[in-house]
Amino acid sequence: MATAADQNPNDAEHREAAAGANAAEEEYEEEDEEEEEVELDGPAAVAAEREKVQAVFKRLSSDPVGIRVHDVIIKGNAKTKEELIEAEVAELLRAAPTVQDLLRNASIASARLRQLDVFDSVNITLDAGPPELPGTTNVVVEVVEAANPITGSAGVYSKPEARSWSLEGSVKLKNLFGYGDIWDASGAYGWDQTSEVGIGVSLPRFKSISTPLMARASLSSQDWLKFSSYKERLLGLSFGLISTMQHDLSYNLTWRTLTDPSQVSSKSIRRQLGHNLLSALKYTYKIDQRNSHLRPTKGYAFLSTSQVGGLWDSKGLRFFRQEFDVRGAVPLGFYNSALNVGLGVGAILPLGRGFMNLSSSVPDRFYLGGHSSPVCSLSGLSSLLGFRTRGIGPTEPRRLVPSESEDGSAASPGRDYLGGDLAVSAFADLSFDLPLKIFRDAGIHGHAFLTAGNLAKLSEGEYKKFSLSEFGRTFRSSAGVGIILPTKLFRVEVNYCYILKQAEHDSGRTGIQFSFSSPL
Repeated sequence: MATAADQNPNDAEHREAAAGANAAEEEYEEEDEEEEEVELDGPAAVAAEREKVQAVFKRLSSDPVGIRVHDVIIKGNAKTKEELIEAEVAELLRAAPTVQDLLRNASIASARLRQLDVFDSVNITLDAGPPELPGTTNVVVEVVEAANPITGSAGVYSKPEARSWSLEGSVKLKNLFGYGDIWDASGAYGWDQTSEVGIGVSLPRFKSISTPLMARASLSSQDWLKFSSYKERLLGLSFGLISTMQHDLSYNLTWRTLTDPSQVSSKSIRRQLGHNLLSALKYTYKIDQRNSHLRPTKGYAFLSTSQVGGLWDSKGLRFFRQEFDVRGAVPLGFYNSALNVGLGVGAILPLGRGFMNLSSSVPDRFYLGGHSSPVCSLSGLSSLLGFRTRGIGPTEPRRLVPSESEDGSAASPGRDYLGGDLAVSAFADLSFDLPLKIFRDAGIHGHAFLTAGNLAKLSEGEYKKFSLSEFGRTFRSSAGVGIILPTKLFRVEVNYCYILKQAEHDSGRTGIQFSFSSPL
């Protein structure tokens, strides 16, 4: 019996070759069965065995060796349903016409089972088939189920677009019913009063549906009072309908509540306060061929996200939203340097009669700014370093509330950032190794960057005032240099940002800025 694939993918090729040698050796022995058998001892036997193995490997590397899978035998699945494992690997293994193809397919099958995340190890071996059926093999799939089906994690994070630190934790229960099902519960609490709790379940497949399925319920709140004078509370259900390496289709049903405890929100924000039901279908197409998410030095990536809201004809929440994000990385050949460039474009349009005169939903509009790295994540429009979260774009003065002082005067209440219906962002980032070896060994490197972007309002008849030349002329931009400290979980940046261009009411500042970005 010979191993085709196991828990350690680095050893898979050696074990697969041994498995192929076993299958080919049987055929090799059949061809030589008429030769007289001579028993050898000591060095002569070792040399003869080595020569025999070399001959088998030579044949495997030069000519296809035909084979047929007679049976797929599954072992070790005390809890996991046998039909789940068969559905993942049986058809793939039986389709192999030669030993070489079977070895490749066994490696793929092993990877599929490990990706279910319910096994501690996976071991696939090839054994001889029945003696009365020459040229056949039995494939033995042996799994070791997770010793502890419960896993958890907790930590303090600052996600892209977050405005402060948050405490987050999650617990997973794996394979509860034996269908590869993973149940999870998660929670997050931010120091800015942002919080979220959720519970969900995912299935790798369901009956004849070969793509993973997901369902999740969540309750979250976001405090945008500082930027746009409203708080957002979401109670929602989401269903993952299709999920592959490149395609993702999901349906979301959310009860959204917008409130203004401060009672100073601008007129545009006040018009959208209250309850709404958001029913939306979201499709994402993603290709990422970069060699790293934390420090890409070559490759490209593309992301397209389409969302249709208002499937239940909810007033004010019927819209079409589209985003494109293109990235590229080119090595420059010195000091491990590379140039990363990216371009993001997004647009949202209300749906309905006279849609260009309707208002788009404020929470669904585009916003630029923030401290997240534009290089690290592939999630749509990038941030503009040096600008505060929601720090650029159309604004409107907040309601003026007279003070209780004797003269009745009131200080300026500030302005609400309203977001944009059209958004464009771009960046260029040059990364390079630092001269000291201690930094290079730790992965610490430097970079110089340039970011730019702009927002425009098109809804409520504003498209009539839109000018492409004016849109290009009012682009905001920043530049700077910094040091990057990569970790396994996130990328830490210490940057000096210099604001090249900003508008009157933008919130940008030249100086030192810290960035914590996750590649997810």
